[in-house]
Amino acid sequence: MSWGYHLILDSSKCMRGAIRCPKIITAFSDDLVKKIDMVPYGRPQVQHFGSGNKAGFTLVQLIETSNIVAHFVEETDDMYLDVFSCKPYDPIIVKDVVAKYFNPLSMHPKFLVRQAGRYPLLR
Repeated sequence: MSWGYHLILDSSKCMRGAIRCPKIITAFSDDLVKKIDMVPYGRPQVQHFGSGNKAGFTLVQLIETSNIVAHFVEETDDMYLDVFSCKPYDPIIVKDVVAKYFNPLSMHPKFLVRQAGRYPLLR
């Protein structure tokens, strides 16, 4: 049995206007939560901060089974998304929702199945 499912999705050259719009980012979060059949815990937090090449919006959406977090980098129009949940979900659906809202030039996924007790201890 696994404890968690973690998609790390790096998306390059997203639509410039979309990653700079808190309404679009919020709509993306709401749609993603529904499409992967999660239960939101409160409303998504969408905040703009950082300076220089670190500036951009960050999304944090708590879900009953963990969280969804994304950072949108304005300098490069890239997005870095993490979806972690102990409830299984389909990472292909996540990619489809990202494509719908942000139309990235490319997406680079890493999908991890997590279980704390099955790895050797780090010392």
